[in-house]
Amino acid sequence: MRYEFWLGLRYLFAKRKERFISIIALLSIGGVALGVLALIVVLSVMSGFDRDMTDRLIGTNAHIIVDAPGGLRDVEPLLERVESLEHIEGVTPFVSGQTVLLLPGSVYGVILRGIDAKREPRVNQIANYVVFGHLPLKDSEVAIGTELSAMLQVGPGDTLRVASPVDGKPQELTVSGLFRCGMYDYDATVVIVSLERAQQLLRMNDAVTGLGVRADVFDRTHELGGMLQEELGPAYRVRTWTELNPTLFGALKVEKTIMFIILTLIIVVAALNILSMLIMIVMEKTKDIGILRALGATQGSVMGLFLWQGCVVGLFGISLGLAGGLGLASNLNHIADWLERTFGIEVFPQTVYYLDHIPTQINASDVMLVGGAALLLTVLASTYAAVRAARLSPVEALRYE
Repeated sequence: MRYEFWLGLRYLFAKRKERFISIIALLSIGGVALGVLALIVVLSVMSGFDRDMTDRLIGTNAHIIVDAPGGLRDVEPLLERVESLEHIEGVTPFVSGQTVLLLPGSVYGVILRGIDAKREPRVNQIANYVVFGHLPLKDSEVAIGTELSAMLQVGPGDTLRVASPVDGKPQELTVSGLFRCGMYDYDATVVIVSLERAQQLLRMNDAVTGLGVRADVFDRTHELGGMLQEELGPAYRVRTWTELNPTLFGALKVEKTIMFIILTLIIVVAALNILSMLIMIVMEKTKDIGILRALGATQGSVMGLFLWQGCVVGLFGISLGLAGGLGLASNLNHIADWLERTFGIEVFPQTVYYLDHIPTQINASDVMLVGGAALLLTVLASTYAAVRAARLSPVEALRYE
């Protein structure tokens, strides 16, 4: 072991008059650990929300939407053309528009979605969200969300009167099933009917609103969207799921970045503690530094001695923070369940967040970013004190000794 490492550790964990400095070192380790732990937990929860939101959007919608102004006519040739392309897992036509439900004494606006019951499961997971009954298999059937069902007090077997937005004529449809996708707006405002019934209500004849396309690999969505646009030409509009929801995912990204910056301030405070600790050590060990320089120690050796002390504190804190953060993020739901059972504290109320668990996702990139940022701040804080110690002149250091 080089003497700089040995001497640096001795200065950090002294047993006699330097005990106060050792306490500051422990507090600095705790500060770095707390900052790293908080960052890991918060970033994992926000990544979990991002993933959960993405899964829900993809579960009810396609990866890519192909449409055109005025809708798509003679859709079968286009559908076969898109299906024949590489990396396409499924394609389905759909109809989408606004209409109203006629209720006793009032009306309620909803989004009408017409689907092909046979093709729809190839593109999204809406069939898996059905909690009672089934998706409409006949033109006389309609499926509604659980929130809308609770609001209107109707269920499978009951009748809904749907008005055509074109001529206002009411049509009676029987509720065939209830679905719950986990997004309030969708469960409260979307009604699903057969493709033919939607075309009839919206007076679209044989036209459809667009095609829903599913990629064989989710990460290829953007690449596939560009390929489709090039293949189909400017007569068609091709949009990926992120382009259809830019505000939502933009907000999630900004929130994650802001939280990272805010919580990094905890590590900055801990780094300042490290700086203070090292400056105190330099002031107390001025005589020792002068003797080392007189014995032939180089400026680089003295600088390395104090830089090593700061790095030791930082690495201890980062290691503890990473271990604690990963452990806590992996067991957040167990901890929340324990708190609820033991103290009656509902950490994650389902009625508020519309989720039955705390979504978490630990990304290796986030862990590396947090660890790297903490180490960088620690090194920067240590550098000032190390440079100051290295610049001490042996003559000045020993003048009054």
